[in-house]
Amino acid sequence: MSMTWPRHLKLLLGTFVGVNLALYLFVLAMNPYGNLPNTVLRQHLMMDDNQRYQYPSVVRSGRFDSLVIGTSTSRLLDPRPFEAALGGRFANVAMNSGTAWEQTQLTHLFLRHQPKPHALVVGIDWVWCAMDADRERITFRGFPEWMYDDNRWNDLAYMYNTRAVEIAGRRVGAAITGRKPRLPDDGFEIFTPQESAYDLAKVQAGIYGNRPRQLPVAKSPPDIVTPGQRARWRFPALAWLDDLIARGKWQRVVLVFPPVHAMAQHQAGSIRALEEAECKARIAAIGARHKAPVIDFRIHSGITTQDANYWDPLHYRVAIAERVALGVTRAVATGRNDPNGDWRMLGAAE
Repeated sequence: MSMTWPRHLKLLLGTFVGVNLALYLFVLAMNPYGNLPNTVLRQHLMMDDNQRYQYPSVVRSGRFDSLVIGTSTSRLLDPRPFEAALGGRFANVAMNSGTAWEQTQLTHLFLRHQPKPHALVVGIDWVWCAMDADRERITFRGFPEWMYDDNRWNDLAYMYNTRAVEIAGRRVGAAITGRKPRLPDDGFEIFTPQESAYDLAKVQAGIYGNRPRQLPVAKSPPDIVTPGQRARWRFPALAWLDDLIARGKWQRVVLVFPPVHAMAQHQAGSIRALEEAECKARIAAIGARHKAPVIDFRIHSGITTQDANYWDPLHYRVAIAERVALGVTRAVATGRNDPNGDWRMLGAAE
């Protein structure tokens, strides 16, 4: 008997609903972001490199009592030296282009799930000194606020899309083949290219562009601001930083300015350099108030003036990351500037 149009339509609709329901249940069972109860696969693996979606599972896991937060300039900081120097079990959840607000949301989530936070290392990048940090809270990447609250039910409305299905499929593949996760369970990875691919000439072209390969000289005459103008400068993210330290009741807090290349730093004597100096001074005051050392690698030094230490103006090489992590531990232990000039202490525990 031939199928009538109504029956044909019902079959199509039934198939459509059935396939989508099956895919949705598959996504829920695979739990691709680790934000739902693990019902089929007990251990969550991060099979996607979108940190804003994957790091909530890290800070909720309960496996870590200490964090490294920041932007991509802090992602190469290996947690192990910090564990040895500060104690605790660290995860590095620094995010590519992570705004101060996004970093704050992630740390607040951690504090709601970790009753005894131990240590916090904050990579202080320019985002903490941005005067529009309270208006420009997220980037073009978007931010899943629904994943950062404590209501698991509202997550269900966002779990069915092609990306979630794809990551769920990767999770099945990992279970079958033993494929490694995209990100390790502590968030730390060496994300820069293989050292064998390093090309200094290409790097210098990226650092200097069409400009001469020489460091800029100080602005002459320098810009001048009055005390009144300086007092009116506002850095809204610093209130979040102050609250983050106080709220966590951390046993140890360390604030670190990562070492960007000298060409990525503001020209000495310029208004932007003066704004940054004021922001650093206010961060030093926050550090002093909480007895937290503030370690400044964002200066002209043997690290930041050597092109061969970098992949681009912001991202240093693995050997430099190791040098910085070791320098942080030494700065915490001594409370003094580096004799070789790698860092300056802007504030220290008394």
